[in-house]
Amino acid sequence: MIEVTLVGSTPQEAYQLAKKKYQDSFRLISARQIALTDEDKISCEITISVGRDQFLEIDDDEDEEVLLDELAQLREHITLMKEHLVESQIKTSPLIEKVKSFFIKRGIEEHLIEGVLSSLIGTPVADDDKLLVAYILEEIDESLHIKKEDLREKKVKMFVGPTGVGKTTTVAKLAARYAFMMDSSYRVALINLDSFKVGAFEQLAHFANVMELQHFSVHNMSEFEEIYTSLDGYDLILIDTAGMSPYDAHKLVKTVEYLSIGEKQEIEVNLVISTTVKYEDLKVIHETFSFLNLDSVILSKFDETRHLGSIISYLMQYPVALSYFTMGQNVPDDLIVANKEYLLQHFIGDVNA
Repeated sequence: MIEVTLVGSTPQEAYQLAKKKYQDSFRLISARQIALTDEDKISCEITISVGRDQFLEIDDDEDEEVLLDELAQLREHITLMKEHLVESQIKTSPLIEKVKSFFIKRGIEEHLIEGVLSSLIGTPVADDDKLLVAYILEEIDESLHIKKEDLREKKVKMFVGPTGVGKTTTVAKLAARYAFMMDSSYRVALINLDSFKVGAFEQLAHFANVMELQHFSVHNMSEFEEIYTSLDGYDLILIDTAGMSPYDAHKLVKTVEYLSIGEKQEIEVNLVISTTVKYEDLKVIHETFSFLNLDSVILSKFDETRHLGSIISYLMQYPVALSYFTMGQNVPDDLIVANKEYLLQHFIGDVNA
């Protein structure tokens, strides 16, 4: 048996401490009042007897919990110290501050550029502005992920995103690419789930008629299931959805319901976002749609901006795979398979300017 001493402000409190810690597996040996000289108060000390195994089990758990808490606090403290050190070093280095401001003015978020710079403090790279810019561009390049185009197997692709990003036009461009512009011709069918937007059905139907492709408009889950099953012989099924606000819970829930049918054939979800959107809005959009298990991201409206800093920041922040870039309204033109060089050339063009 092991003797343990506990202190409380009253005998009842000291005894409850023992009960809480050891339940009923202890024996009271003694109790006495003690004076806490530092606080000028009277308290109670009790001594109890506890089985060795129970004592070791409980105290080991407590020691481990205390140690983990202390380690977590220490890590947090070290992180804050490092952040403060990096911040102060960046501010005291005119060259680093100059390069940092250079990228911030071009739309790169401050915390992201500081994250890159933090690893360069004290290195020769930090003493040469050209090397520093080149290193940062290399880090941006490393953060980009590309999804290779692969049509060897049947695919079902759903396109989601906010209103006005060009989803329907993107679907039409991809339909034309898959049906007529590849080494092999693929059987392509189009499904429109957008019953909210006026003219949405007519727009996609027009593209489908021009290309002589099967096109269906769906208004509910039973229609979708019936049409989806009937298209089993097609190589590619492209599904257009309603543009939605990140705060439109009704449309989001309906989209999830349609995705549930993809148990037999996985439905790839492609998020279409515009290169013109601000970084803070991009974060909200991503956090809203990412629960759909995004397969890739399509960047639209390359022709409507010369400043890609917000998009670059978004891609540095989130490990999403890029599949296509679109620009303009011409179908089947104005679409290219995503590649790092194209994106970086447009961004670096802004940097060089």
